[in-house]
Amino acid sequence: MPKRRKCALLWIGGEVSLVEEEQKSESEKQPLMNTFDNKEGSFLTAKLLVALLLIAILGVGSGYLLSKKGSISEVNLKGGKTSSSVSKGTTVGSSDTKTFRDTAEGVLKIGGIDGEGQFHLQRPGGESQNVYLTSSIVDLSQYIGKKVKVWGETHKAQRAGWLMDVGRLEVL
Repeated sequence: MPKRRKCALLWIGGEVSLVEEEQKSESEKQPLMNTFDNKEGSFLTAKLLVALLLIAILGVGSGYLLSKKGSISEVNLKGGKTSSSVSKGTTVGSSDTKTFRDTAEGVLKIGGIDGEGQFHLQRPGGESQNVYLTSSIVDLSQYIGKKVKVWGETHKAQRAGWLMDVGRLEVL
């Protein structure tokens, strides 16, 4: 196809000039949209699927084995001691003093404050001195009414003045 020219007359400051501009034919113009050809193939190849399946199996297997091994000394919650048969000097829970470095003493009572803690330590000085307790390691319900010393980790609380996750307990 022959090239076409576009001509225009411009009037600039009282002077008329002829301006010519070449126009490219339709076949020479760049297309508005480019197409992308997928030359590399599918992202999910057979090798990738096998590798992902192997990783999932190893992850589940190692998690199962680690859960059976356990890193904290186990506490027998089935057929455990009743509150009346617990003797003075009994210590239960973890011996990890780096994780459970905070301590408190008092009489263990049932009940938390506004959903924080299932138990609390009643200490001298009134309700403001109570320590609210939770524990996933020690069954605190076996020691209700006993004077105890607890080791734990302090957590941020919304209502409780002091909220502790108990890791070790000693009957005083």
